[in-house]
Amino acid sequence: MLSSKRRLNKKSELAASAPNLAAEAASSEEVALARSIEEMREQAKILRRHIIAMTAKAGSGHPGGSLSAVELVTALFFHVLRHDPKNPGWPDRDRFVLSKGHAAPLLYAALAERGYFPVAELLTLRQLGSRMQGHTDMITTPGVEMSAGALGQGLSFSTGIALAARLDGRGYRVYALLGDGECNEGQVWEAAMAAAHYKLDNMVAIIDRNRLQIDGWCRDVMDTEPFPEKWRSFGWHTIDIDGHDLAQIIAAFTEAKTIRGKPTAIIAHTTKGKGVSFMENNPDFHGTAPTPEETERALQELE
Repeated sequence: MLSSKRRLNKKSELAASAPNLAAEAASSEEVALARSIEEMREQAKILRRHIIAMTAKAGSGHPGGSLSAVELVTALFFHVLRHDPKNPGWPDRDRFVLSKGHAAPLLYAALAERGYFPVAELLTLRQLGSRMQGHTDMITTPGVEMSAGALGQGLSFSTGIALAARLDGRGYRVYALLGDGECNEGQVWEAAMAAAHYKLDNMVAIIDRNRLQIDGWCRDVMDTEPFPEKWRSFGWHTIDIDGHDLAQIIAAFTEAKTIRGKPTAIIAHTTKGKGVSFMENNPDFHGTAPTPEETERALQELE
C-alpha cells in the first residue's frame, strides 16, 4: 500500500504531467486539422476541374457562382456535415440546402466525389433524362435536399427543416448556401426574421459574397450594404470570413455550433470564378460555359 507521502508525490507527478498531455493532444489535433485542410485544398481543385468539364460538355450552365463557393462546399461535405452517401435519407443527417440552385455543378461534383453517384455521371449535366439537371432536383438526384429554380426560397425551406428537427427531437443541423445577389429577394429577409424569431440555433446561412450577379455588380443592381449589420439587426449571430480560406471556414462552422438561442449567418467574402484567371470577377461567366479553347486553358490553370 502506498504511503501518504508517496501518494502525494504520485498525485503531484500526475498533475504536473496533465498540462503536457493536454498540450500533446491539442498539438495532435492541430496537426490532424492541418493535414485535413491540405487534403481539402486538393479536393477543392478537383471540384473546380469537374465544374469546368461539366459546363463545357453541356455547353451551358453557371461556372462563375459554382467556382466561388468551392471551398465552402468542400469544407461542408468533407469535414463538417454528418451524412451517409450509402443512405442519403438517413433521418439524422445534417441538411445542406443549395438556395442558389444555379450552382448545381458544384453540388453535383461534391456529391459524386463523396460517392452518392458515379463521377462519370457528372458529364451528363443538363442532358435530357439525366439526374444532373441545370437546377437541383430532390426527387431524382441522391443527396439533394431541395429542388431549386427561383432564387430566394432556400432560407425559408431551411427554416422549415430546422423547425422540424426541433419538433421531431432530432439533433441534425441545417446549412443553407445563398448568393449575395439572391439577397435582393424579399423572401430571404422574411425567412431571416422567422428563423431569429424561433431562435433556430441549429441553422446556419452561408452567404457567398462574391459581389456579382447576372446583371453585373451587386452594388449597382441593388446595394445591400451595410450587409453584416442587416443580418445582425435581424437577430442573427454573424461571422465575416474569407470564403476561400479553409481554416477560417472550419473555424466559423465550429463557432456556429456553440451559439445558443439564435441562428448564425456566415458572410463568406469570395471571388466569382475563383481559380480560373479569365473567369475571376467576370460577370460574363455567371451563366456562360467556356469554349473548348477556354476549357483547355482553365484546366491547365487548375492542374
